[in-house]
Amino acid sequence: MEDSATVAEFAPGQLLLLGRGTAQALSDMPARPMPFLSVDTPYHTSTDKIFMDPRDGTAGNLPGAQCCGRLIRITGKRREMMGSSANVAAISVGAASPAPTIPTSFFGMVLGLAGLGSSWRAAHEAWGLPSAIGEGLMALAAFVWASLLILYVRKWLVDPPAASAELEHPVQCCFVGLIGVSTMLIAGGALPYSRAIAEVLFAAGALFTLAFAIWRTGGLWHGGRDAGTSTPVLYLPTVAGSFVTGIVAGALGWADWGQLAFGAGLFSWLAIESVLIHRLLTAPALAAALKPTLGIQLAPAPVAALSYLSVTAGSPDIVVHALLGYGLLQGLVLVRLSRWIWTGAFTPGYWAFTFGATALGTVPLRLLQRGDGNAVATLAPLLFVIANLVVIAVAIATLRLALRNELLPKPVVQAS
Repeated sequence: MEDSATVAEFAPGQLLLLGRGTAQALSDMPARPMPFLSVDTPYHTSTDKIFMDPRDGTAGNLPGAQCCGRLIRITGKRREMMGSSANVAAISVGAASPAPTIPTSFFGMVLGLAGLGSSWRAAHEAWGLPSAIGEGLMALAAFVWASLLILYVRKWLVDPPAASAELEHPVQCCFVGLIGVSTMLIAGGALPYSRAIAEVLFAAGALFTLAFAIWRTGGLWHGGRDAGTSTPVLYLPTVAGSFVTGIVAGALGWADWGQLAFGAGLFSWLAIESVLIHRLLTAPALAAALKPTLGIQLAPAPVAALSYLSVTAGSPDIVVHALLGYGLLQGLVLVRLSRWIWTGAFTPGYWAFTFGATALGTVPLRLLQRGDGNAVATLAPLLFVIANLVVIAVAIATLRLALRNELLPKPVVQAS
């Protein structure tokens, strides 16, 4: 690669290891296309691809060349463009990024922590349990939210291609909607302390959620989506966003606006659920990496129930009981599928189960506060305990990953 004395033929099926800082070259290139599969290769921007001799070309006139860890395709046409001389393109690798690049799916941690904090607040009001636990969880959720928000903004500043690629990804893009959802949940957490801060956060979160939901839904309506990428993440922009908007709007005293959001979430949920159930029944099984997203399937019904309670008054009715019942059914189905969903190793994707579990634990407590009893009184302690166990288990597993330095993706490598 660096010495003409080491020239050798590279044939299909062989493994080529390139050392750090090595000048990579193919002096004699065939006329037919040559596909290369690169494994565990960090993303490189076009400016990282440098010709050893600038007279032979620049990164800007290399159409079709990708160096993002997936596929590099070199064609005969490109050979003609490069000329007959032994042109060498190098990738310069320097120091790793000083701060991690986080995926937006990590905002699901905020939903789980804030959801459990809301459960403890409800338990304090219904049973007189210590209020400090709920407030501590809300404070922890706010800290995680602020940290993730800073890191996400940093991603756009230091690695725009990675941030843009995430936004355009058919699965990962939907997690971007959690930024607005988590912001509104933090607004709800701040409400007992400062209405002004709560209103500002709610307005920012609601506007972001609405704008992203409209943008993402419009993109979906273009069609051509691969059925294999249709998972419960589709709920996040419109369903989760609308229901949480209703919850916090009702808490702020804006029940009329909250009812509009509840309607948007309800009918979006019904429409998307029909698509997802059809996909689960008729398309190939979810890839192992996508199975944890089924945890999101638990959330719509109990979160809808909380939204309904937040924008209505009076004694509990059949609507909220029906939503709770459907949420229980979804939970039992997921328990039945738990061994199939488990991929054999914990990943942060399992935070997808926490928001639905905490919502399911909170609904009976809110119903008790409105005078409900009988079945709800029996379910309330059980569901509250389960919600705590789910979040604690996921949080401990997450901490273990962090202690082993396996929580975050590998840092992006910068050009030097």
